[in-house]
Amino acid sequence: MPELPEVEVTRRSLADRLVGATIRHARPGKPLRWPLGCAPDSLVGRRVVALRRRGKYLLLELDAGLLLVHLGMSGSLLLANGLPEPGPHDHFDLATDRGVLRLNDPRRFGAVVFAPSADAPVAAKLLGGLGVEPLEDGFDLAAFHTGLRRRTAPIKSVLLAGDLVVGVGNIYASEALFLAGIRPTLPAARISRPRAEKLRLAIRDVLTRAVAKGGSTLRDFSNAQGEAGYFQLEAMVYDREGAPCRRCETPIRLIRQGQRATYFCPHCQKS
Repeated sequence: MPELPEVEVTRRSLADRLVGATIRHARPGKPLRWPLGCAPDSLVGRRVVALRRRGKYLLLELDAGLLLVHLGMSGSLLLANGLPEPGPHDHFDLATDRGVLRLNDPRRFGAVVFAPSADAPVAAKLLGGLGVEPLEDGFDLAAFHTGLRRRTAPIKSVLLAGDLVVGVGNIYASEALFLAGIRPTLPAARISRPRAEKLRLAIRDVLTRAVAKGGSTLRDFSNAQGEAGYFQLEAMVYDREGAPCRRCETPIRLIRQGQRATYFCPHCQKS
């Protein structure tokens, strides 16, 4: 599933070409998770003035309104000239004077949603409950530890919820917890302030390195130039069940938390 690093990599690979582009045509395909929310023809003539990211959402700010794009479980965006006719998994085309932006999503959990403004109800509904951005200055120890002390759920589940800190998806939560030496089943409220600081720094470190590596490509992800990511090649625990820990050689374990796969080292993450 594309997580924060993959969405940020996508944003960076699009920004130089897409910002300043004028929309010529919009073509929705099969219905996605949510409707577009406007007539496709109403987008014609609008210009892309900025491209931001909020959590796992890409925000295409237009000179009138904005498009919120979510890649879902298996989506990716490609910006190119001379694209072939849309295939069965190509669910949205935004043709501009700088190329066609195409959303490919085999599982159709992605979305492209128009909002008249950033504070419109539809935007508030999708973005309003998101936590602090982990790579920005607002992700500070005091607020993070206070938030953890209020949660009795396992720390891995708290990270995935996204309402305390946003965008730490399944891959990177497992990796950050390993770096911090915290077992994923530990109740969040039991994490001390020093261990919360280790985890905060680990989250920043893992996400920063993942962005630098182009994200993780497990199945479908590629950036807007069609390039795969490589962070998964240096993962310490994720998708390494039974393999020796890179630190202590103890076999990596796999458990299920909320139907999500969690990988950890039972020796390096004792508590």
